[in-house]
Amino acid sequence: MGLALMIGPHEFFSLVLVALVLIASMSEGSTVKALIGAALGMLLALPGLDPVTGQLRLDFGLPGMVGGFNMMAVLAGIFAVSQLLLDAGTRGPAERIRLQAKRAALPLRDFFRHWGNLLRSSVIGTAIGILPGIGGSVGSIVSYTTARNLSKHPEKFGTGIDDGVIASETANNATIGGALIPMITMGIPGSIIDVILIAALTLHDLRPGPLLFQSNPEIVYGFMSAMFIANVIMLLLMLASIRWLARIVDVPKAYLVPILLLFCVLGTFALNNRMFDVGVMFAFGLVGILLRGLRIPIAPVVIGFILTPIAEKSLRAALIAEQGDWTTFLTRPISAVMLAIALLMLILPFWQMWKRAFATR
Repeated sequence: MGLALMIGPHEFFSLVLVALVLIASMSEGSTVKALIGAALGMLLALPGLDPVTGQLRLDFGLPGMVGGFNMMAVLAGIFAVSQLLLDAGTRGPAERIRLQAKRAALPLRDFFRHWGNLLRSSVIGTAIGILPGIGGSVGSIVSYTTARNLSKHPEKFGTGIDDGVIASETANNATIGGALIPMITMGIPGSIIDVILIAALTLHDLRPGPLLFQSNPEIVYGFMSAMFIANVIMLLLMLASIRWLARIVDVPKAYLVPILLLFCVLGTFALNNRMFDVGVMFAFGLVGILLRGLRIPIAPVVIGFILTPIAEKSLRAALIAEQGDWTTFLTRPISAVMLAIALLMLILPFWQMWKRAFATR
């Protein structure tokens, strides 16, 4: 509870900065290109209403830009639509899979073989989940990228290697529990689902925050118990249905791509009932193809886009509270530690590049 009370806008900005630098420094390929991608994502998050003054900025006179680019439209375009458009130009059936439930269960020896990956991905997913509003997609990307960079066989990632699947899915699941931490301890929703939970608690005259552990501990332990039970139920359901779910790869691309593209259009339109969002989705689909051609990693672009509003609000709130004094970011212990970690992660890739270049002379 004491730690929760020490977290303010300074600390939120520093944590977001760590996440931005982490994904940029650990992305595949050039660190410079990853930083360019992160900067592009930050730039794309600026259009819309100013979070402090409420004034329009970078709307280019388009009514649809009042709220900026819709996050789901951007994600659907840059990930799903770009990949679907690329798949539409390829031929050949996918490898057929016949999977039984008993083969889907992970043998006990594999748990011990991948224990390092499981532990690391769980920590990454939990840490990413603590950052408000980020979600499981960012945790999966960061964990997957970390596992690939630390792997002895990074070239196998993207082919279904166990290390990549375990890293991504472990972090994705861990973010759910991590997102509950800021909700319970500080009353700040860690995800969209947590917003609903806060609303439900408020209807019952319960206020999430540092005092919830003291006033209503049964609620906190109820969340923990529900999470455990839900994981057990999901494990049983997935083991029972995996052999049918795996057969989706048997569907020819000629049928699968149009259906998935249709679902992308319907889902994006249903967000706000606007065709503008559908246009944004297709535009970012082309952007995704362009980024792949230029070998600029997509993950930093997406994470920069998602985290920039959080970073901007925290930065400006901190500066307003301190009357523009930047030095308070260095005088607050947690903020100073986070900034030092971000600086170290930013310098380390360039230091390694310099050492390799010096060793080849």
